[in-house]
Amino acid sequence: MQSVIYQKSFKSYLQLERGLSENTIAAYLHDTDLFFNFLEIRQPELTITQISLDHLRDFVQYINEIGLGSYSQSRVISGIKAFFNFLVLEKEIEISPAALLESPKLGFKLPVVFTEDEMEELFKSIDLSQPEGERNKAIIEMLYGCGLRVSELINLKLSYLHLNEDIIRVTGKGDKQRLIPIGKPAKKQLLTYITQIRPHIGPLKGAEDVVFLNRRGGKLSRQMIFIMVRKQAELAGIRKTISPHTFRHSFATHLVQHGADLRAVQELLGHVSITTTEIYTHLNVNDLKSSILKFHPRNQ
Repeated sequence: MQSVIYQKSFKSYLQLERGLSENTIAAYLHDTDLFFNFLEIRQPELTITQISLDHLRDFVQYINEIGLGSYSQSRVISGIKAFFNFLVLEKEIEISPAALLESPKLGFKLPVVFTEDEMEELFKSIDLSQPEGERNKAIIEMLYGCGLRVSELINLKLSYLHLNEDIIRVTGKGDKQRLIPIGKPAKKQLLTYITQIRPHIGPLKGAEDVVFLNRRGGKLSRQMIFIMVRKQAELAGIRKTISPHTFRHSFATHLVQHGADLRAVQELLGHVSITTTEIYTHLNVNDLKSSILKFHPRNQ
């Protein structure tokens, strides 16, 4: 499929005819890149004119499986619709197969979280006899112990670690940086990986400062993290539908449950608005409700 040609034409259309900002154009191109990568994996023989609504629905299922949330999925779907509308305008296709593609509902929904016992079982299930086990435990410690987004984890740099001060620096959404304290378990496991495992992996060019590397010395991808945590949860006997973001939700939820100030949690997560963080107070209310239903004598 001539994806590069289509991408260049689409970019010119967005710049010249739509007059969109560079950030918006970059987002649309990222969405179409994601779609073409999906086609190369699942349907490499398809041409643009052969793509149907069913193929697009398979793609939506795919981005759900790799851990994109409802809002991110809606944005990607919006980009895909814009791309196929462009193809109609260019007379590459007659009708857009994305016209009837539905976005996920964006209603209020409490996120899935691990219990503290489930987190303990998950850590116990990691095979530390293998080098990748030490790395994977460090990854999970950082996701859960520091509340990192996947993008923040895979882009974490050695030069951002200030372990003598028990602080790490991460680059979040909008290239905004923040400082996060790192606890003893996460720090200990991270040091084990950095001093005992990582030195035996030759980093590829451009990945010399990246903390977490794959076997070939390259930077890990979102998909690799997603597959790893899903597999680890299964080994731990956890049957919930989880993603790497579940650790971030669990980090915030457990802090609130143990009395952390909501403003402090907001800072740790890098949320612009406190209203985004307030979802974790709803989770706490749910716990209280469960306790009343379970333990109040009138409910026995």
